[in-house]
Amino acid sequence: MRAVLLLALVAGAAAARQPVLLRTGDDVEQAVPREFVQKINNHPEHKASFEAGESDFFKGMSAADAKKLLGTHLAAETDVSIPVKTYDHIPNDAIPATFDARDKWPKFIHPIRNQLMCGSCWAFAASEALSDRFAIASNGTVNVVLSPEDMVSCDNTDMGCQGGYLQHAWQYLQNTGIVTDTCFPYGAGTGVPPKCASTCADSEPFKKYKSKDAFQLSTVADIQKAIMTDGPVEAGFTVYKSFMAYTKGVYQHHWWMFWDAVEGGHAIKIVGWGSEKGHDYWLVANSWSTTWGEDGFFKIKRGTNECQIESQVFAGHADI
Repeated sequence: MRAVLLLALVAGAAAARQPVLLRTGDDVEQAVPREFVQKINNHPEHKASFEAGESDFFKGMSAADAKKLLGTHLAAETDVSIPVKTYDHIPNDAIPATFDARDKWPKFIHPIRNQLMCGSCWAFAASEALSDRFAIASNGTVNVVLSPEDMVSCDNTDMGCQGGYLQHAWQYLQNTGIVTDTCFPYGAGTGVPPKCASTCADSEPFKKYKSKDAFQLSTVADIQKAIMTDGPVEAGFTVYKSFMAYTKGVYQHHWWMFWDAVEGGHAIKIVGWGSEKGHDYWLVANSWSTTWGEDGFFKIKRGTNECQIESQVFAGHADI
């Protein structure tokens, strides 16, 4: 008989707080099994572009609970039409070899967050990208953390903790907008979102922050130009089990990982790019707290549409 996992979470906990998972047996499939990590690191074809291990974030977490984090629906077509934007006015040779938005705008790129036990990555990545873009576009006069909970609880075109489409998320940001995180704090960490709010939890005015537009980026160069011009963007990609075991380096799903199962779709915020040990990468902010990956960030192979990460990239301009 499979053991029972008890999840001890305080409703409405701060997004930076870790879920506490109480394990009552050894027969539960773990999110990152030790033998799985060894299988990756010890494989003769493994070129060590990335290192596998069990991060603190996944310790004690079951494989079933880990899948709940993956709430992005990677559909090629939805009922929402988002135009494709190009940056042809910027020459390709103006793109630097390395770029980190945290270096260019050190006070305007907001910290790593934690979505907890809710498939709300689609809302976190979108709200985080727009938060950064507001601070950048306003030169810091509008430097606020925007509310992913607003999208999880109020965007009826998506499915809350059961996931969402990036196209829908950016249409919501354009048409409706979201309030600040202090106005509508994150409360869906247990997997059950609170009701949509119409007044702030604190004394601030109930103000919606919107994106002036919503667009998709379809080439590596346009993704880079968008980031270096206006700030981070949101992207969705396919998650294999090996990604959950990432600890450092440049992640890629190798051809010899035929036993590496697809777990679901995930959304993140791309903040830059570079090269490491001959591997070109995207620099990415995740929403699994600072106890996963490289202090909450990871690198993933750039230029080959690794795990489809270059197929679904979206952004918009902050309406200041």
